[in-house]
Amino acid sequence: MLADIGMIGLAVMGSNLVKNMLGKGYSVAVYNREREMTEHFMEQNRGEKVVAAYSYAELVKNVARPRKIMMMIRAGKPVDEVIGALIPLLDEGDILIDGGNSHFPDTMRRTALLESKGFRYIGTGVSGGEEGALKGPSMMPGGSPSAWEEVKPILQSICAHVDGNPCCEWVGENGAGHFVKMVHNGIEYGDMQLICESYQLMRDLIGLSAGEMSEIFKAWNKTELDSYLIEITGRILGAKDADGKPLVEKILDTAGQKGTGKWTGIASMEEGVPLTLICEAVHARCLSSMKAERVRAASVYPHKKPSFKGDKKAFIEDIRKALYCAKIVSYAQGYTLMRAAAKTYGWNLNYGGIALMWRGGCIIRSRFLGKIKEAFESNPGLENLLLDPYFKQTIERGVESWRGVVATAVLNGIPVPAMSSALEYFDGYTTENLPANLLQAQRDYFGAHTYERTDAPRGQFFHTNWTGEGGDTASTAYEV
Repeated sequence: MLADIGMIGLAVMGSNLVKNMLGKGYSVAVYNREREMTEHFMEQNRGEKVVAAYSYAELVKNVARPRKIMMMIRAGKPVDEVIGALIPLLDEGDILIDGGNSHFPDTMRRTALLESKGFRYIGTGVSGGEEGALKGPSMMPGGSPSAWEEVKPILQSICAHVDGNPCCEWVGENGAGHFVKMVHNGIEYGDMQLICESYQLMRDLIGLSAGEMSEIFKAWNKTELDSYLIEITGRILGAKDADGKPLVEKILDTAGQKGTGKWTGIASMEEGVPLTLICEAVHARCLSSMKAERVRAASVYPHKKPSFKGDKKAFIEDIRKALYCAKIVSYAQGYTLMRAAAKTYGWNLNYGGIALMWRGGCIIRSRFLGKIKEAFESNPGLENLLLDPYFKQTIERGVESWRGVVATAVLNGIPVPAMSSALEYFDGYTTENLPANLLQAQRDYFGAHTYERTDAPRGQFFHTNWTGEGGDTASTAYEV
């Protein structure tokens, strides 16, 4: 029996994807570097249409042409090593699929390499964790366009579906799929940080118990905040340790990260797109890791215990509105970054389709994404989600609550970096005249960087000899 597809890597994600494929009627050839894991998988899946391979050559031999071989392995050097080992074994037209969290420039490089040798390559983000991999993840494939029709039946059969639509569609050439997955992960950072800031406000300012907050998040999940992350937060806050006390209170407050949020921030700098909320979410994780130093600093600058004297129920509703408004900004910034990258790399991204891919299976799945899909269906050229009528109305209804929550947090010394940076972005984006005129004058004063004038056409640059000694020669026109 020749398998429909091969899988390299039988850790949790790889093995669950194989089980998913088997459940949809596909035959799979499997390989893992550690022979024992392959043997264990075969033992667990006796009677299924699965073929064991104990070398790359054996794997390639057992997959039907044009071969489709998926890698679910650690990103970086391991992917290049596996590709190098497979290239001599492949035939023209064969397809390699990288389902890991690879950095999109690596996917662009690998696509070019494989195509130059007559092969095809797909880099696809896979979101949803181990449960999603087994029951239906969100998948964001990009790479060699001709490969899509070959892999489409398999990927769309194993992915999540919402209202009958698969949460997997072609994203674009070379690294487009992994870029979109990177932005997805950056938004995930932002969503999680906003939820954590809401939790801290309720815990430290209002003084609610974990059980009380659990019920609040469960109630919020029945509103427009309905999402996977809000749902699991309610469950987490309700979980008890063996002694009956809230488990969350026994977890050390240091957060880890794998780099995709950082990549998103770097990409925003390279594209010149303000991604303030996601960058603050990354920085918040970095700050959390400085636990010992924070403990020492807290003893040097002891905080006065916050005292809340207002209407608790009303303030909790204000927090909910602030969370939703800030969430809108997070997605608005992420979509702005994708639009800028699409222009840079020549990708034709379907922004409404991306929202649809994220509606099911993935970590940021939520009711909210349906509104984004509707926004881009109504206006495919939408510059920013904040300009869409639905999101405009939502912000207008919640902005005063948002301002009140941020102000209250600042006055009580409770850090809300993501929520406050989102508000600063909103205020900056909606301000007609920013003080950058003074900034540009400063640049021209010390570096002759030139400036544009309000009484001259855009693109016409001027330089002033501010001191009478600097001369009239400008350095270069500035970049905007």
